Amino acid sequence: MENVDVVVIGAGVVGLAVARELAMNSQTGGHTSVFVLEAQGAIGTQTSSRNSEVIHSGIYYPKNSLKARLCVQGRGLLYDYLKERSLPFARLGKLIVASHPEQLTVLEGLQKKALDNGVEDLEFLAQTQVHRLEPDLSVQGALLSPSTGILDSHAYMLSLQGDLERAGGHVIFDTPVTKVALDESQNGSGAVLTTRDGTEIKAKWVVNAAGLHAPHVARLFHGQDAKFLPCAHYAKGNYFSLNGRCPFKRLIYPVPEVAGLGVHLTLDLAGRAKFGPDVEWVDDPENLVVNPKRGDVFYDAIRQYWPGLPDNALVTGYSGIRPKINAKDEAAADFLLLGSSVHMAQGVVHLMGIESPGLTSSLAIAKRVLQEFHHL
Repeated sequence: MENVDVVVIGAGVVGLAVARELAMNSQTGGHTSVFVLEAQGAIGTQTSSRNSEVIHSGIYYPKNSLKARLCVQGRGLLYDYLKERSLPFARLGKLIVASHPEQLTVLEGLQKKALDNGVEDLEFLAQTQVHRLEPDLSVQGALLSPSTGILDSHAYMLSLQGDLERAGGHVIFDTPVTKVALDESQNGSGAVLTTRDGTEIKAKWVVNAAGLHAPHVARLFHGQDAKFLPCAHYAKGNYFSLNGRCPFKRLIYPVPEVAGLGVHLTLDLAGRAKFGPDVEWVDDPENLVVNPKRGDVFYDAIRQYWPGLPDNALVTGYSGIRPKINAKDEAAADFLLLGSSVHMAQGVVHLMGIESPGLTSSLAIAKRVLQEFHHL
C-alpha cells in the first residue's frame, strides 16, 4: 500500500491547479507528497480542452455565488500567472450585444450584476459607438468588457503540471479509481483508494476533481453520507468554425440564454474564429460527435448580430460537455465545493458542477481547497 499526503482525482485544469497549490504550499502547512490520479492517458482531455478558452471577467453570475467570487479572484490570479510565465494569452475584450431594442434592458441588468460582483470596468456603448469599434456588427447597443481575454489552455495546463512536478508531485495516467474507503477510526482523516489494477493508496487528504464524473466518483466513497451528493447532468456544446477571414477583433456575445451564453464568436490566438457553444442536453457524456445539421440554427443566431455572415461559411468544429449538477428544467447550479463540514468525512473535498467559468476560476478554486484543509 502506498502512503501519501494528498490524492487528487482528475488531471483536468482544476485538478492540476489544486494539486499544484497543495504541493507548493508544503512549507507553509501544506502537503509534501501529492499524487494526481487520471483515468485517461493525458492531462485535460475532457471539459478542460473542449471549451472556448476564454478568460471571463465575472459578469453573469449571481451576487455572492462561488462562480462570481472565484471568477473575479481567479481572473486576476490567472492573468498574473500567464504573464509571469510568458504563456500565450491575449486580452482582446468582449462585446455583449443587444440585437433588438428590448434587449437593451437585459444589458443594463448584466451591468448591474457585474457591479455587484466587483466587475467595475464594463462600459455601455450606443449603436454608433459599437459600429466604430466593429463596423460589421448590426446591433442596438453593447456592453464592452475590456478584461475578457483568451489563452492557450493546454499550455496553461502543462505549466501547472510542471509546477506540480517540480514541487515533488506526480501525475499518474490510465489510473481510474474504482473504490474509496474512508478512514473511520477515531480522529481519522482521508481514505484508502483502490485503482483499476488493484493498487491501494492511503491518503490523508483526498480531492475529487473528476469533472464530468465527479458525482459518480463521489459515490465511490464508502462510509460517506450520500444525501448531499448531486446527480450528474450533461449539456453538450457544439462549435462550428468560420471558413474564411473574420472581420472582428473582439469576442462577440449575444445576451445570455438558458443554460449557456448563446451562440457567440470567439477567436483563438491565431485569429481564427469559431462559433458556439449551443446547448444540447444529452445522456451520454462520451458522445462528442458534432451533428452538421445543428449548424443550420447557427446561421440564424449569428445573423442576429452579424447579418453579413456568408452562406456556407460554417464548418463542423468540435464539442464539449458541461458538467452540470442541475437538470434541464432546473435553475443553474453554483459551483459545489463539498468539504467535511457538510458530508462529515474528514480530509475529503468534492468539487462538482465546475463548468464555466471553471477555467478562469481554477487558481482561485485551488486556494479555496487549501483553506478547507487548513481549517481541519
